Amino acid sequence: MRALMVVVFLLSISATSYAAGQFRVGDQGEEIAEVQEQLVSLGYDVMADGSFGAATADAIKEFQKSQGIKADGLIGPATYSALLGKDMPDISQRIGYLANSIVSASMNYIGVPYVFGGTSPYGFDCSGYVQYVFAKAGISIPRTADVQYDFGTPISTTDLVSGDLVFFSTYTYGASHVGIYLGDNQFIHASSSRGVTIDSLGSSYWSSHYIGARRIL
Repeated sequence: MRALMVVVFLLSISATSYAAGQFRVGDQGEEIAEVQEQLVSLGYDVMADGSFGAATADAIKEFQKSQGIKADGLIGPATYSALLGKDMPDISQRIGYLANSIVSASMNYIGVPYVFGGTSPYGFDCSGYVQYVFAKAGISIPRTADVQYDFGTPISTTDLVSGDLVFFSTYTYGASHVGIYLGDNQFIHASSSRGVTIDSLGSSYWSSHYIGARRIL
């Protein structure tokens, strides 16, 4: 049954239209380092470490404002060209690969019990599970749901794609629960009552506690 679920959701990902052609928070590699080096040369306070974090996003927003480009902190073709003076490489295939890796890894832990503060396959809490799964794909994100909520790019529910994070206000005000969106209105998370499981955003409980989503990829 688990193998079937993996196949179904991976097929769902392949049919999803990703926001291709954009570097964003969480990306890593030589292309990011090149962007950061150019930002440094222009006087922005970032480190050219090849890891797209909050400081890089802030610098990109400031650069975009100076160029009359929408200040969203994403590096799309217009921002890339204005910054580096050349066309942006096609990164859609890499984004799809990362999303596939995250969804595939998330399925491996269905049934793992919930443990408050848990960060391993012996037991997860919601944010520990999400952090662990993203780490498996080589992406570092913060530890707790409230901080994860402040990480990445805010997106509307209608723009959700597989691999996005969905957040809920449950036992306390603000982002206190998090899951990974799978597509078709489904998300996977570490439930306090059932462990790692799949639920629907449209269910009465989760829809009434939903507060927003963030894109890391």
